[in-house]
Amino acid sequence: MKTKHFFAILAVLVLAYPIGAQMGMGMRTPSLGGVWNPVVGSGGAYEWTDRDGKKNPIEATVVGKEDVNGKPGYWMEIVASNPRMGGEMFMKYLFVLGDSGLAASRMIMQFQGQDPMEMDTNIMMAMGGRRGEQPIPSDIRDKSELVGTDTITVPAGTFSCDHYRLKDGSSEAWVSNKVSPWGLVKEQDKESSMVLTKIITDAKDHITGTPRKFNPADMMRGMGRPGQ
Repeated sequence: MKTKHFFAILAVLVLAYPIGAQMGMGMRTPSLGGVWNPVVGSGGAYEWTDRDGKKNPIEATVVGKEDVNGKPGYWMEIVASNPRMGGEMFMKYLFVLGDSGLAASRMIMQFQGQDPMEMDTNIMMAMGGRRGEQPIPSDIRDKSELVGTDTITVPAGTFSCDHYRLKDGSSEAWVSNKVSPWGLVKEQDKESSMVLTKIITDAKDHITGTPRKFNPADMMRGMGRPGQ
């Protein structure tokens, strides 16, 4: 695998939503924005349809809680499945809510069939094209206008949602307090869409083993395995 191609894929994996959409990276990823309302053991499964019409299954769940410098931190786990990335990828962020939004104090990822690796936060920020810690907005309402209250039906069922449109007109989101951790039921922009396919109430941590320091060479070997 060419080094340039590898780092492009790594950017998607490491800075995947909600981080990717907030950090100005060149490759489009779903934003998973909404109203932060974490409930340990809960989350949702989604289907993201990208600009090429390809459908990608994604899960976002809250799998743990721990104290971070006197503040509650929540472990949010992302599970993405894409054959072009070598199968399933598990990413776990420890989010802490502050005055400016959510900050990811730790990030652990596990490539299918590999040991878990912990990413240095400096690398995460460098690949996002910024320096220093950049909080992620925790409430879509800060940059949106309320369109109204809609009853919508998605594969996960029928929900009464607050319908928001970003003030720049770039996307719309339907949010329900019955869905954790972001409340997102549906998201639509000019190039892609995402819908809730299942509410998860028994979320478990998929990452197993003791994380070691991130090593790009190990990940490249994992992504180049035969049969992937």
